[in-house]
Amino acid sequence: MAFDVEGLLQLWTDPLPEDGAAAAENFRRLYTDPVTVNGTPLTAADLVTRARVMQAALEEPEREVLAVSDAGGSVAVAFRLAGRQVGPLDTPAGRVAPTGRRIDVRIIDILTLSDGLISGIWMVADWLTALADADAVHLATDVPQAAGTVGGT
Repeated sequence: MAFDVEGLLQLWTDPLPEDGAAAAENFRRLYTDPVTVNGTPLTAADLVTRARVMQAALEEPEREVLAVSDAGGSVAVAFRLAGRQVGPLDTPAGRVAPTGRRIDVRIIDILTLSDGLISGIWMVADWLTALADADAVHLATDVPQAAGTVGGT
């Protein structure tokens, strides 16, 4: 049976029950409790907290699955998560205040499955583009290249 990628993404974008215990139970349907995320054990309650922050940050979230590779015991998912940033957004560079701008995050999750549940995740995201979208960083538009580098003279 194929892994339910759409159900996984819905947990992070669709409203969760107000009751924290009920919300945590939703996560336990797909995740072990605890689950290891980038080397750190997180409980179902921790996942609910993270999901609520993401849901509060993005208005009218859009998700698009770009690629899935299902090897049975592990699943790799590449996807986009986009929306208008109306709430604080936690990023590896720190918390970004609401901007009202549309942001787009490209993410790759490598999921380890145990008895059909996600027991481990290695997650990598393109936060630089999202931070630029939110005007939290400014990308250089005209950077001279050093001689001898690709494109250099």
